[in-house]
Amino acid sequence: MAAASAVDTTWNGAGRLRGVDLARGLAVLGMLAAHLLDIPEGEWSRPETWGDIVNGRSSILFATLAGVSIGLVSGGPEPLATGPRLRRVRWAIGIRAALLWLIGMLLIATGVPVYVILPAYAVLFLLALPLLRWRARRLWTLAAGLAFVMPWLQPAFAALPVWDGDVGEEISLAVGWHYPVTVWVAFLVAGLALARSDLTAARTQLRTLGAGAVLAAVGYGVAATTSDLGEPYLAAVLTARPHSSGLGEVIGSGGFALAVIAACQLLCRSTVASAVVLPLRAVGSMPLTAYAGQIIAWALVAAIALGDVADLGGMRDLHPFGAFALGTVAFCTVWAVLLGRGPLETALVAATRWIMPHRVRVAS
Repeated sequence: MAAASAVDTTWNGAGRLRGVDLARGLAVLGMLAAHLLDIPEGEWSRPETWGDIVNGRSSILFATLAGVSIGLVSGGPEPLATGPRLRRVRWAIGIRAALLWLIGMLLIATGVPVYVILPAYAVLFLLALPLLRWRARRLWTLAAGLAFVMPWLQPAFAALPVWDGDVGEEISLAVGWHYPVTVWVAFLVAGLALARSDLTAARTQLRTLGAGAVLAAVGYGVAATTSDLGEPYLAAVLTARPHSSGLGEVIGSGGFALAVIAACQLLCRSTVASAVVLPLRAVGSMPLTAYAGQIIAWALVAAIALGDVADLGGMRDLHPFGAFALGTVAFCTVWAVLLGRGPLETALVAATRWIMPHRVRVAS
């Protein structure tokens, strides 16, 4: 199991959770599939449409895992209450938010026709800072409140004139408004609450799996039974359509994300199963490298093969998903086994340490 041990190298002083890495790897590859595959709207009676499961749900899983990661590096089940360690973690999260935003803007500048999630990720990191001292019950309450309330307000937020025109489009890209933080903060808080609930415990994993499955059934069920509403506002609020920020999507896909994380943690309790899924765990151990690498590779392939980076239809006609996915898995597995932490993750850690004020480094 030497290879598995290499992938489990520590990050920020906390031991890696194999199931969290697995879930993160699935999210990264799911987002790639959502971008590169032309998948028809899902219908349970048509197996050829089941691939639609990646649309919307992959990015929500990714956002929920952001909350899990922040929770793990800030104490896990026992949040850092005060003192130099908490200050250092807050500085680190804030600096990484800025660096992720910068990387996101550079990826947007490639012209690849995807909504880059990193700017929204950066804003979510900042929104997590006031919550680092909160315990699980308080965080679960906040997550539930946000999930139920924010979809009712989102149509008003989306209609604000700040999004109009070319300037509005630039602002939208800069804050990742395709993943509106006004709603998506609920996924971040849920992930943070999950990390505070001792995600290593089988009891937590089983409860989360069950609760996530129930939430998914309720969310998608409400959306399905109200899909014929003629009132535009209620239709927008209750829908489960991917990237709608509707109540059905927030509850349904949020529950789905929680269930996937719990299922991955349960699966990786088995040493054999954990070794079998090592390649996917390797992708999840370096999500920034995998995500950014895919977009850069996309830009290069499209520029060479099509002469137009922005040609989404032409890129999909090349059927590159299989090669991109296998290339991502192969690169991440070899790198993780031989070198451990991913290249962009290593650079992010180094830059964070360099930028962090000297007094904070010394005090910690």
